[in-house]
Amino acid sequence: MIKKIIIISVLFAFISCAKVPITGRKQVKMLPESTLIQMGLTSYRDFISKNPPAPSNDKNTIMVKNAGTKITQAVTQFLKGSKQSKRIEGFKWEYNLVNDPTVNAWCMPGGKVVVYSGILALTQDETGLAVVMGHEIAHAVCRHGNERMSQQILIQLGGIGLALAMSQKPQETQNIFLMCYGVGGTLGSLAYSRVHEYEADKLGLIFMAMAGYNPEVAVSFWQRMAAMGGAKPPQFLSTHPSDENRIKELRAFLPTAKKYYKG
Repeated sequence: MIKKIIIISVLFAFISCAKVPITGRKQVKMLPESTLIQMGLTSYRDFISKNPPAPSNDKNTIMVKNAGTKITQAVTQFLKGSKQSKRIEGFKWEYNLVNDPTVNAWCMPGGKVVVYSGILALTQDETGLAVVMGHEIAHAVCRHGNERMSQQILIQLGGIGLALAMSQKPQETQNIFLMCYGVGGTLGSLAYSRVHEYEADKLGLIFMAMAGYNPEVAVSFWQRMAAMGGAKPPQFLSTHPSDENRIKELRAFLPTAKKYYKG
């Protein structure tokens, strides 16, 4: 097992090329993003068929769509300004609310966003919701799911190509995909997923600030999340940084995020 981890680490070192916005971290992207976008669309449609969205005239649905539209407009503006628009090439944004008590939200590659009603008691209002949606959209922009899936295919399927994995082991590949993108309420248990969380926190703050939402609200939201965790944190927090560290990092980054806030 140790030998396998060493081989994977060496391989990752050679195939890293892109850099994450804001942090500048070199990242691994073994898999074609266009294929993941198609997989995301298929998984999204399957999820929606089994979990019908709340009515379009529901006040919370309207709030989700409003926050999503504002944030993704900010994403487009930010990436254009930093000459990284290719990160959302092929994205067709959609935002839906589903009636599910799970404390969760996710964004597929390709821009399909789902918010579970269970998280609304913690977001409390549209600004709190923007914290969550900005964070999840940031994961998609940073292509964290690609990194997660690249690692898991190496570990679980022996490093075979995605096309071969999909044809020979379709169910295993689909399960890895759903785990990596948080569908079902878990973000998986990857060794470096906390790095992803810090990156999504920071970029999410910028996106919500550019969209006109006060980024300071992120601190109180994560404090509420911490308070509900208790001895057994909710699945949404299973691989996230410790509450104390996350809030410390958020506060440290707020001065940067507030430069983008014109509220």
